[in-house]
Amino acid sequence: MEPLVLSGLCVGRSHSSIWSITVMRKFFLDNGIRVVLERMPALKSVAIGVWENVGTRDEGRHQKGLAHFLEHMMFKGTRCRSATQISQEIDSLGGEMNAFTTHETTTLFVRVLDQQIRQAVGLLADLFHHSRFDRKEIEREKQVVLEEIRAIRDDPEDLVHELHAKQVLRGHPLGRSILGDQATMKRIQRRDILQYLDEQYSPAKTVIAVAGNFQMKELMTRLNAAFGKWNPVGAERNGVRRQKPPQVRGGILVHQKQLEQTHVCLGFKGLPVAHSVRYVAHTLNALLGGGVSSRLFQEVREKRGLAYTIYSQLSSFSDVGLLTIYAASGAKESPSVVDVVCREVKKLHNRGPAPKELERTKNQLKGTIMLELEGAYGRMNKLAKDELFQGRDVPLQELASEIDRVSAQDVQELSRKLLAFDSMAVTALGAVNQEAFQERLVSKP
Repeated sequence: MEPLVLSGLCVGRSHSSIWSITVMRKFFLDNGIRVVLERMPALKSVAIGVWENVGTRDEGRHQKGLAHFLEHMMFKGTRCRSATQISQEIDSLGGEMNAFTTHETTTLFVRVLDQQIRQAVGLLADLFHHSRFDRKEIEREKQVVLEEIRAIRDDPEDLVHELHAKQVLRGHPLGRSILGDQATMKRIQRRDILQYLDEQYSPAKTVIAVAGNFQMKELMTRLNAAFGKWNPVGAERNGVRRQKPPQVRGGILVHQKQLEQTHVCLGFKGLPVAHSVRYVAHTLNALLGGGVSSRLFQEVREKRGLAYTIYSQLSSFSDVGLLTIYAASGAKESPSVVDVVCREVKKLHNRGPAPKELERTKNQLKGTIMLELEGAYGRMNKLAKDELFQGRDVPLQELASEIDRVSAQDVQELSRKLLAFDSMAVTALGAVNQEAFQERLVSKP
């Protein structure tokens, strides 16, 4: 186990006052796996996550959904434990064990009381290293994932976001559904899973993040014993993706479906996750559609009653980003919703936010972040993402200071760069025709 390469002590008041004392450190295991730790002695719990810098964008054309399916199969039995025993063991610890897949990461995590760390590390390592991928279990779990795919088809909000991603990132793996498609899922075999593991998983792509109450030396000894000897022969060592970033495309695309509401996504360019002005982008997003006081919520819902749901969101990847506005309204009202959104965007182009509005937005943004990071699970997530995408821990004080520095001019200038009408994408799902949107967008506001 290599020595400590980074350490920090965060004590006291102001932005760090949600913890009395926290200690953040970074180590390397014997095989090069990065371990990022934050000790929070005021807690009685610990969250441990094994993050692989591999996701949907790393799948080949005939592997759609394989990253997500692999995550499912890790819970279906190991050399030492059946699927039932895995469930019973985590319940007996009084904790939670789960996993999730994104376009760029796959994560297996556990949350337990601090006295259960030994058992938790052992269970995580068993699932990560020794999953059996039994053929019968594979066939059963295929049906579970197929039902998951069908559930998306029955949820208009999820479906329109999926259709929108395919439209704006067409042809690129980042535009694919994380779940894959039914045809590919039906063809997956055990050899496909093992080949994917051999090609994609390696210590160079792995980060173990731990936050909560633990003894650092004891924990590192356990992690090194459980994960430090893993050194697969066939895996790529450097962890560098070879794909080029996708182009973000505009245009109007309408999917006819008999629904009570019309669901619309408006898409613009965003920023990569580690971009130098990412905090300006987060402020812009919060101001535009990030809460009940946001411009879009107030103008579209509160003042005009055109939609029940409207919000904006940022999707940031390692090399590209999107800003998406979503609204659900009646078919007759949906073109008017698009019209109002465009007018609000134009206002931002012409004039930045007023001082009170900007201050309120920044306070909301900081408050949301603080609340997400109060517990061990939130801190574990931040530790891993900082390491994977920033290459370092970003202190909370630095994050809050960067938000405080955002000016009205910064927001206005970035809105002009990102929220460009000539590259805007509109995706609609419902009983509405394309001409209704084209008429509104022929002459931009």
